Amino acid sequence: MHALTLPTPGHYDEMLLASGAVRPHYQAFAEWLHSQPPDSLARRRREADMLFHKVGITFAVYGDEAGAERLIPFDTIPRIIPAADWHVLEAGLRQRVQALNRFLHDIYHEHDIVRAGLIPAEQVFANSQYQPAMQGLDLPHNIYSHISGVDVVRHSDGQYFVLEDNLRVPSGVSYMLENRKMMMRLFPALFARYAVAPVEHYPTLLLDTLRHASLANNPTVAVLTPGPFNSAYFEHAFLAQQMGVELVEGQDLFVRDGFVYMRTTAGPRRLDVIYRRIDDAYLDPLAFRADSMLGVPGLLSVYRQGNVILANAIGTGVADDKSIYPYVPEMIRFYLGEEPILNNVPTWQCRKEDDLAYVLAHLPELVVKEVHGAGGYGMLVGPAASTREIAEFRERLVADPGNYIAQPTLALSSCPTFVEAGIAPRHIDLRPFVLSGREITMVAGGLTRVALKAGSLVVNSSQGGGTKDTWVLEAP
Repeated sequence: MHALTLPTPGHYDEMLLASGAVRPHYQAFAEWLHSQPPDSLARRRREADMLFHKVGITFAVYGDEAGAERLIPFDTIPRIIPAADWHVLEAGLRQRVQALNRFLHDIYHEHDIVRAGLIPAEQVFANSQYQPAMQGLDLPHNIYSHISGVDVVRHSDGQYFVLEDNLRVPSGVSYMLENRKMMMRLFPALFARYAVAPVEHYPTLLLDTLRHASLANNPTVAVLTPGPFNSAYFEHAFLAQQMGVELVEGQDLFVRDGFVYMRTTAGPRRLDVIYRRIDDAYLDPLAFRADSMLGVPGLLSVYRQGNVILANAIGTGVADDKSIYPYVPEMIRFYLGEEPILNNVPTWQCRKEDDLAYVLAHLPELVVKEVHGAGGYGMLVGPAASTREIAEFRERLVADPGNYIAQPTLALSSCPTFVEAGIAPRHIDLRPFVLSGREITMVAGGLTRVALKAGSLVVNSSQGGGTKDTWVLEAP
C-alpha cells in the first residue's frame, strides 16, 4: 500500500483535492495503487530504467564536462486527463496553430497584421529569426509549421494556459511514445481499468503530414539530423525508423540541377521532403552560416525554386520568439475572427520602458526568460533565486532589456510522483504535438514533463526534469 502526500496549498493537483480526496478520474488508479505491495513501484521503476538504457533512450546535456549521455528520469505514475478537458485543449491548440501559420504566411507576404498596427514592425522585421530569403515565397498549402509543440500549464484555478509555442524544431515526441510503450509493458492491468486514447499512430500521422506537404506524386521523405552528438539524436533516429524513412546528415545530401539528392548504395535518389532537425543558421553554408558543416550547400536555392519541402519552413522562429508570444491572442482575433480558447500567461516585454520598470521592481516574484531561450537556460525564477543571482540578472536585464520577457510565477499544477521519499506532488507541464497537413491533427495527450525537485517549477530535461505518460481518457 502506498501513502499519498497532500498537495501544496494553493496549487491545483491533478489527482487530489485539497482535502486529500481523490478526483473521480483517478479513482480506479487510486484503488489499484492501494492494492500494490510497498516495493512494487520501486521495482518497476528500476526495470523501466534498465529497459530505457537497453533501448538507448538518452540525451546529452550541452556543457556537461563529462559529456555523459543521461537517461531522462521516467515516472511510473501517469498524468490522467478527462475527455472533456482534452476536448477544450484540442480545440484551443488547433485554433492557435492555425493562427500562427496564417501569421507566418502574412509576415512573408502582405504584412497585413503589421499594417493594421497590431504588432510593431520592428518586432517582426528586426527579429533575429526573421528570414528575408522567405519574403514572397509561396509554400504549398501555406503551411510553415508542419510540426508544432505547444507548452501548456494548468494554474491554481484549474484553467489551462499556453506558456510558449515551439515552431522551429520541437522535440520530445519520442519520449511520449516510449513512455506509453513502457507503461503498457509494466502495468498491463491498469489499461484494463481505463479506456486510454492511443498515441502509437503518431509516426503514421507525421509521415502523412510530411508527404502531404509536397506536391510530388509519391514524395520521398528523409529526416535530417546534425548527427550523433546532438542532444536529441535518439529521437531523430527513432522517428526515421518508425516512419520507415532514411535518417541523413548534411554530408549524405548534395544539390544538382535544382534538386536535392541523397547518396544511396544504389546511386543518387531525389528527395522531396526533408524533416529537418537543424536550425536555420546551419542549413546551407552558401546562404546562412558559412562555417556550418551540418547543412547542404545550395539547399536554399532548391527550396526557393519549390523543388524540396523543408519541415518546418525556414523562418518559423519569428512565431515562437517569446517577444511575439504576447500577440498570439490578437493574431487569433485578426486572422480567424474568433476569441482565443486557451489564454496566454500575462507577459511583460522588457523592451517597453514601463514593463521594464515593473519587472526590475518585482524581480524576486517573477520568471524572466530570454526571448530566444530554450531548454530552461538563461532564465531567472525569482522566488527560487538567491539575492546574488537576482542582482546579477538585474545587470543583464538593464544591459539588454529587449532580449527578455517576464511573467508571473505561475502555480503550475502538480501530480503525484514517485520520488525517493515515496509518492509526493511534483509540478508538471504538457507539450502536445500538433501536426498541420491535410487538416490539423494530433494524438490525444503529449509529453508531460515533471520537475523532480520538491517545489521546483523548472521541468526541462536539461535542468534535471523527468517525464510521465499522459493518459487522455476516451469519452464514454
